[in-house]
Amino acid sequence: MPLLARTILTPLYIDVRRGAVADLATILVDGRISAGGDVAVVVGPGQGGQIAELIRPSLRSADVFTVAGGSLDAADDLGAKLRNRSYDAVVGIGGGKTIDVAKYAATRRGLPLVTVATALANDGIASPVASLVNDGIKGSYGVHIPIAVIVDLDFVEAGPERHNRAGIGDVLSNISALADWELARQVRGEPVDGLAASLARMGAEAVLAHRGDMGDDAFVTVLAEALISTGLAMAACGTSRPASGGCHEIMHAIDALYPDTASHGELAGLGALFCTFLRGDERRFAELSACLARHGLPRLPADVGLTDEQFVEAVQFAPATRPDRYTILEHLAMSPTETRERLADYADAFRDDLG
Repeated sequence: MPLLARTILTPLYIDVRRGAVADLATILVDGRISAGGDVAVVVGPGQGGQIAELIRPSLRSADVFTVAGGSLDAADDLGAKLRNRSYDAVVGIGGGKTIDVAKYAATRRGLPLVTVATALANDGIASPVASLVNDGIKGSYGVHIPIAVIVDLDFVEAGPERHNRAGIGDVLSNISALADWELARQVRGEPVDGLAASLARMGAEAVLAHRGDMGDDAFVTVLAEALISTGLAMAACGTSRPASGGCHEIMHAIDALYPDTASHGELAGLGALFCTFLRGDERRFAELSACLARHGLPRLPADVGLTDEQFVEAVQFAPATRPDRYTILEHLAMSPTETRERLADYADAFRDDLG
């Protein structure tokens, strides 16, 4: 993916709590964002419209745009609409696809962005990356990070539980991605940004160690903060390295070969667990496996509807999705036969606790 804009600037406002949306209108007319409420509000087909209606009475000069899907065409179309009027900022309200469309359009128009997340499915809440589909293929595009990030736990709770749980897998994959980054430093001399690595590791370790679940406000807050800090980690070093290694190569390969198999976070967690096994890190493997199981996230190809042969094909294709990356997959350079053998060993490693 292209080099991202390097910055260590954090959003001027981060709010993760119940009832956070109630203060959204006040935040938007803060003199640092918009003195008169001249903002473009971007919503998707889900809860975004409900939030937009809540703030509309206080932002009479705001325009609301509805976007469908997370495509480059949708983002370009939104960007064209934003040219019809002078806005102080763009507000993206919804899940990952809606926020990514808003991030891309706002960046191309040079407008600051406020994100209001209604789901915790991935680390795109505050990241400098927009994942958009172009000609049937999902690509990553460098964008500016938001100037404010709001997560209202009431709206998160009202969303699909499986969708929110996927964010756990995405955060946990940081642990594998960071191990791949360190491997690249040892083998290829690739520099590792300590600040970025710390931000990404901090959130992952917090989620890994927390014994709560999605019904626990304390855990959901930790998860939201971890997803936000992961985005800031990528912004700090100017690449997705702190959160994307062999785990995401496998995820992108599955997306390309078998679209709509599972969500981003579910596949990232599965890829991270397999890569950790390949790395031979038994302690981390046990920790990640137990955490994924505790939260009902996939650990085997069959858990996401893939056969072993399909997963082998994805692992073989994975390095081609990020040719510039050096991960455990490139390091081992396994043949199809070797991948099948390692996958069989992988399943055996936790067959007992699977019953």
